[in-house]
Amino acid sequence: MGTARRQLGYVSSLTTQNIVGDIVEVEYLVVAGGGGGLSDGAVGCGGGAGGYRTNVSGETSGGGASAEAKYYAVKGTAYTVTVGGGGAAATSGSVSVFGQITSVGGGGGNTGAGFGSVGGSGAGGIGSGNGTEGAGITGQGYAGGNAAAGAGKGNESHGGGGGAGAAAASINASSSTGGNGGNGQSTSITGSSATYAGGGAGGSRFATSTATGGTGGGGNAGSAGSTNTGGGGSGGHATSTTGKAGGSGIVIIRSKSAAASTTGSPTVTTGITGGWTAYTFTGNGSITW
Repeated sequence: MGTARRQLGYVSSLTTQNIVGDIVEVEYLVVAGGGGGLSDGAVGCGGGAGGYRTNVSGETSGGGASAEAKYYAVKGTAYTVTVGGGGAAATSGSVSVFGQITSVGGGGGNTGAGFGSVGGSGAGGIGSGNGTEGAGITGQGYAGGNAAAGAGKGNESHGGGGGAGAAAASINASSSTGGNGGNGQSTSITGSSATYAGGGAGGSRFATSTATGGTGGGGNAGSAGSTNTGGGGSGGHATSTTGKAGGSGIVIIRSKSAAASTTGSPTVTTGITGGWTAYTFTGNGSITW
């Protein structure tokens, strides 16, 4: 096997028959940090969930995409893992990375003309300008929800952020409840089911608003996205609450050959059906087989 191929650290499935002793098949889940909700005139739209990418066989990537292609790690090569932080209020989340796989941070609430920010999943629209939601990145997440135009920001309710598993629903100008965040996507990469990357709830000037964040860590009305889920933060809720931060992301990697070494103290789960061992990173690190 040539030096250049070792440095690249990724081998296509077409070449495995010649170098099977030098590679390890790897499955991954890479979730970026969620976007922070908007606070503009005390209320605002929900933040979008962090981008969600996986190649686990039979599972679904964000935005309804199929699982990505097989991935082969080269033995003796250290693969960097970066876990993206959640965005502060009105700020998009940060990317998460495993090797050559990058997930985009969730869209943060945007003060410009009612547009939600584009991200792994998009932020919701706000009820001024045209109230347009932010789009999600293809293969990583869905769009946020629209808020009807013309009601005047600060005087109505706003759209929720999109999630990895579903777009946020749109709302009308007269609603007293912000839009719910889009639901996240479930995975069993560690052998147990868990859901990540839910969108943040849209805010409202009405304290009685019961908008909810999407399953998978999206912040409910007045709440931040959950840590290490990639959940979006809620928009500002009622007149005294600002937009909330998105949740940090997570990276989970599994293989049938145990890693030779890791940094960053990942949680190790053994005995997964099929002979897999999973490494769950909640902070930056690296893994070598």
